Amino acid sequence: MFKYYLIALFVIVLDQLTKWRIVKTMDVGEEITIWDPYFSLYSHRNGGAAWGMLQGQFWLFAVITVVVIVGIIFYYHKEAKGQPLFQASLMMLLGGAIGNFIDRLFRGEVVDFVSVLIPVINYDFPIFNVADAALTLGVIMLVIYILFDMQKEKKKVK
Repeated sequence: MFKYYLIALFVIVLDQLTKWRIVKTMDVGEEITIWDPYFSLYSHRNGGAAWGMLQGQFWLFAVITVVVIVGIIFYYHKEAKGQPLFQASLMMLLGGAIGNFIDRLFRGEVVDFVSVLIPVINYDFPIFNVADAALTLGVIMLVIYILFDMQKEKKKVK
């Protein structure tokens, strides 16, 4: 069961290494185009939550993040045993939460750097980082797990 913690550890390490590299090699606002105009590295700092909401609310984020981390670990040990998709999704969420929390603790803001333009709808997606991607993937995996679990329960009832 503890092997799934390696997922969270991998996310945290990859997140912090990529952020460290961006901080050390790029000025805030600097952009490196990878695939013009769809994908670039753009050095950005976010003192708020998703999409820059609630700027400067460090203590609010600190309390919420600690509660979320404790909740994830609790559910992992109490509810996820023997359910690999549930376990993996919780560890993606844990890694993402801790990755961004480390930034808030030591930098006072989160380092974001992935800039994506979605061409079909010409939407400039908010700049994000590895921790954000892990959080999003963790939520998607959790939704998939819940939907499959609901189907399994329906079959049991019949």
